[in-house]
Amino acid sequence: MKPSIIIAAACLSLLLACQQPDTKTTTASKDTTAATAARAPQVPDSTVLDGLWYLQPVLASDTASGKRATLQFDLKKARFAGNTGCNNMSGKFWYSANDSSLTISEKLITTKMACPGYNEKAFLKSLLLTTHYHLRNGILTLLAEDNTELSRWERKPSAAVTTGKA
Repeated sequence: MKPSIIIAAACLSLLLACQQPDTKTTTASKDTTAATAARAPQVPDSTVLDGLWYLQPVLASDTASGKRATLQFDLKKARFAGNTGCNNMSGKFWYSANDSSLTISEKLITTKMACPGYNEKAFLKSLLLTTHYHLRNGILTLLAEDNTELSRWERKPSAAVTTGKA
């Protein structure tokens, strides 16, 4: 072989060896990227029933207690928890993603605080009338058997709760 070809091959090998990524730097970059992703706020999925939902208030009485009603569905356990807008609540539910059916068990567990001006009984009755749901544009709508809209829910509260109190 000619010396010039050997020298060219050696230079090419050296150049390629210098182009190999430093695994320590790559690992550090991956760790930094993972840490950054872990700190980034997670956007809740608004296309699935599972997770936390906030009531979209319609009437002034919906926020009379100064709290926003919440529902948190755990599909794996078929249980829910939340707040009525006054008291904490929990229980079981049944649903089907195939036909969007949803039923809340009548055996609800609630705390028993008094919240003047808030009609918790009507809220719970509405919840128990639910037979199915719709998920559209990030909004969960609970519906009665005759397709009457019972309530709308969103992943994050859209506005601060106002009580009308000074």
